[in-house]
Amino acid sequence: MQCPLLYRFRVLDKLPEAPSSAAVRGTVVHAVLERLFDLPAPQRTLAAARTMLRPQWERLLGAEPELATLFDDDAAGVVEWLASAEALLERWFTLEDPTRLEPAERELYVEATLDDGLVLRGYVDRLDVAPTGEVRVVDYKTGRAPAEQFETKAMFQMRFYALVLWRARGVVPRQLQLVYLGDGQVLRHSPDEDELRATERKVRALWAAIERALATGDWRPRPSRLCDWCDHRALCPSFGGTPPPLPTPLPTPLPTPHLP
Repeated sequence: MQCPLLYRFRVLDKLPEAPSSAAVRGTVVHAVLERLFDLPAPQRTLAAARTMLRPQWERLLGAEPELATLFDDDAAGVVEWLASAEALLERWFTLEDPTRLEPAERELYVEATLDDGLVLRGYVDRLDVAPTGEVRVVDYKTGRAPAEQFETKAMFQMRFYALVLWRARGVVPRQLQLVYLGDGQVLRHSPDEDELRATERKVRALWAAIERALATGDWRPRPSRLCDWCDHRALCPSFGGTPPPLPTPLPTPLPTPHLP
């Protein structure tokens, strides 16, 4: 949806992308919010969350040592970065009370196969299930909420999750909730079956476009302001670059639609 050429670079060419401190901070904050619920409810405090930050960073660093280059042995830089992550956690505690929540699932892998064989899959940050059975899908974002005119686009990810859960479990989630820790805003939406059917049609259309591009080799760039943060500008025709030849053989089958 963002850029067909970027999809090609990531999925087919598998070109490496430099990690960013903001993205890694998001990973660490997500890990803390997941593991906080391992504690008994009374112990789910901001102080406990703070103590988890550095161990989660060190765990991630152990798995991906190359992340050390983000700070170039700058201990003060790490402290400042962890403080910015702590600020996000502090904001979350003003939005939700973890002592009153008992998530049914955290970092839940969801998968559904549509009637034409297309497989949809993704990972849901948190799934809450009320005693009466209503389902709420929650996703944390460590950035700021989008402007009002872009809210529908931001909610597509949540409708995708709702579609997968509906097709896999036969239940339409009662509420979709995006929690933006960057500015403390919360977007909520209640989907219905008609909306999820429309989302399914859109996903099918996107997949058909991917298959056409695969058949024709036409992976066109779609320039936008997001290009300023793209690692592949030097290879993009929109900026005077030339994409590398497509890898051979191409992966068969293509990775199916997947949202993190």
